[in-house]
Amino acid sequence: MNKNKIRIGFIGLNPDSHWASRSHIPALKMLTDDFEIKGVANSTHESAQRTANALQIPYAFENAQALIHSDEIDLVLVTVKVPYHYELVRDAIAAGKHIYCEHPLGNGLKEVKELAALATDKNLVAVVGTQMVVSSQIVYLQQLINDGFVGKVLSTSLIGSGGQWRNETVGDFYYMYDKNNGATLLTIPLAHTLAGLIKVLGGFDQLTSRMTSNYSTVKLTDTGEVKPKNTEDQIMVIGTLKSGAAISIHYRGGISKATNFLWEINGSEGDIQVTGNIGHGQLAQLSIYGAGPGDKALKLLNAAPENPVMENVKRIYELIAGDIRNGTRNAPTFYDAVSLHTVLQAIETNGN
Repeated sequence: MNKNKIRIGFIGLNPDSHWASRSHIPALKMLTDDFEIKGVANSTHESAQRTANALQIPYAFENAQALIHSDEIDLVLVTVKVPYHYELVRDAIAAGKHIYCEHPLGNGLKEVKELAALATDKNLVAVVGTQMVVSSQIVYLQQLINDGFVGKVLSTSLIGSGGQWRNETVGDFYYMYDKNNGATLLTIPLAHTLAGLIKVLGGFDQLTSRMTSNYSTVKLTDTGEVKPKNTEDQIMVIGTLKSGAAISIHYRGGISKATNFLWEINGSEGDIQVTGNIGHGQLAQLSIYGAGPGDKALKLLNAAPENPVMENVKRIYELIAGDIRNGTRNAPTFYDAVSLHTVLQAIETNGN
């Protein structure tokens, strides 16, 4: 087994803001035996230089293409906005680089299918960042179900708040309010959570859906501008899983003063309730409560981890290291992304 460090190049990394600096960097600091960050490329060379200086990264590449084609990089990290994923991932595949791309992998099912096929042809480790599927809470929950804690699963219900996608945001996030950019309530918080739900309970057999909106404009709170909004802020899904269990889902934009994440699993012998602070299952602090055959009421079975964001990203990296060195495919693959986007497309088209 090759124990050389895996050399990472980030496309889209700033030292003081956004997802990558809050999750990837802390995770990688705990995995220095396996990985080293060798380079960064941002929207401008100046930005890359600032990041490289702040985080002590050896190479600040002039642009993404220079990073992708560098002999100093083994694994390309794509953490930019969704509309840029397809081209960057496609080019990294063509250059023969392993890839970790944040979810959504592409803007729609067509792009995701194309990228999955290209990565397979090159026999690359191609990973999508659906971090909820590796969460310790999801692994624990899956074991509970498999061990028969609730007996036969009869139904499940899920409610969640997306945080964004209501009627106010800041300028940096406005692109998520244009559904053509592929970063919506459906494709981000609900999709991440569905990846975890499907891992625990299995896939859909059939579904019916409705997506609506209460707002057609959004106010940018940092500038006072009011801009158009064409993304839905209410998503409702009902259906059945392949196991025969009934499922109902309601996701809404914004933050609620009541419930922001509640997932219940009702079985023939018991019940499970998963609570959290936000409807993004990949970064929510999830606590698991349950009542088995001998219990009269719910009790805490597994408390929320202290830093789920960093912990979940760290687990993905651990799997990536094993996949690169051993030829395995244990981290979430591009074909897992195809399966997830197939469900998202069905929701968007009311099951068709």
